[in-house]
Amino acid sequence: MNNRSLLTVIVLGVLGMVAYNSFFVVKQTERAVLLRFGAVKEADITPGIYFRWVIAEEVKRFDGRILTLNAEAERYYTLEKKPLMVDSFVKWRIADVAAFYKATSGDEIAATRILAERVNEGLRNQISKRDMHEVISGKRDELMQELTESLDTVMRAAAGVEVIDVRVKKIDLPQEVSQEVYNRMASERQIEAKRYRAQGDELAKGIRADAERQTLVIEANAYRDSERIRGDGDARAAAIYAEAYNKDPDFYAFYRSLGAYTRVFKGKDDVLVVDPSSDFFKYLKNHGG
Repeated sequence: MNNRSLLTVIVLGVLGMVAYNSFFVVKQTERAVLLRFGAVKEADITPGIYFRWVIAEEVKRFDGRILTLNAEAERYYTLEKKPLMVDSFVKWRIADVAAFYKATSGDEIAATRILAERVNEGLRNQISKRDMHEVISGKRDELMQELTESLDTVMRAAAGVEVIDVRVKKIDLPQEVSQEVYNRMASERQIEAKRYRAQGDELAKGIRADAERQTLVIEANAYRDSERIRGDGDARAAAIYAEAYNKDPDFYAFYRSLGAYTRVFKGKDDVLVVDPSSDFFKYLKNHGG
């Protein structure tokens, strides 16, 4: 191959590379800007295939999807000067490609740094106007709405960025404050527990006293009723005995003597010292009594 043929091949190769690099593709997920000698020639190029002059023009592509910025947890102070640790995130995307390129030179890290600073400043302003209850629960949605709107306005003007949403992932007290609050809560719970125990002891004593009083009343009433029933039984028994005695006094006396003999002489080892001529033995000495 002579020098002329080699030169022709080189020229054709260079022309092929120039022709290949003269075309560029913008994807559906991308936003692009065309620069001519460093100046913006065409902004916000729609997805498709395009031609450019390789030497004079350059294409800058950016992610056109919704991106997430996880901000670092920062300390903020409420209206009553109470510290809070707030952990947040931001949903954003490029709205104006030309403004974004001019503000950040196409550096996404620079854009997130600007956005993080604005989020920090916005949260500080919003939280400082509210008390702790409003920040945590009362007006939290309102705070996020106001912050999103104000941050979107600022970032569109500063960097061509649209802020879609700002949300708080977690709100907590600083570590030293959390420990102090925990200790105070524990102390309050101990005081409350002691109060409940004292109330329980007082109530238990009242219940025991009432139970003991009822026990005494029940036992007294039972004893009274038993004595009355026993008295009525004794009276009826005495009446029956008297009626039986009046029907046949001799037989009743004989029957009672037999019972007395049975009880007295029940044991073999029993010893009884009685005058044999006493009336106790009258039925043993004389069958006629």
